[in-house]
Amino acid sequence: MSNARYDLEDRLIRFGADVCLLAEQLPSTVIGRHVAHQVIRSSTSPLANYGEVQGAESRRDFIHKLGMCLKELRETGAWLKLVTALNMCPGGVMESVRRECNELIAIFATSIRTARRKDQRVL
Repeated sequence: MSNARYDLEDRLIRFGADVCLLAEQLPSTVIGRHVAHQVIRSSTSPLANYGEVQGAESRRDFIHKLGMCLKELRETGAWLKLVTALNMCPGGVMESVRRECNELIAIFATSIRTARRKDQRVL
């Protein structure tokens, strides 16, 4: 078993937890509650989907499930940008969470490209 798999899983756990803690800091307004629910959902979804990636039944299924992780990370990134635009959270907290989100997006995008290249070589 690869340590990289568990490192990525651990990063997804930390990322989801950090975003959940950030969401707890959002104001208890209509907008704050809405954004908090959305960002919690989208930031914790990649972890659940990554569990599905590990049980993929084919390379095509593997690529599809990686794509779901990437989609949710991109959505989280968009919600985090909105939080920043609305000045709803301290900048230092946002900066580190947004940086990790961007790094995870890069990891998943690269993994998908690599898996697609390998899939094309098989054909």
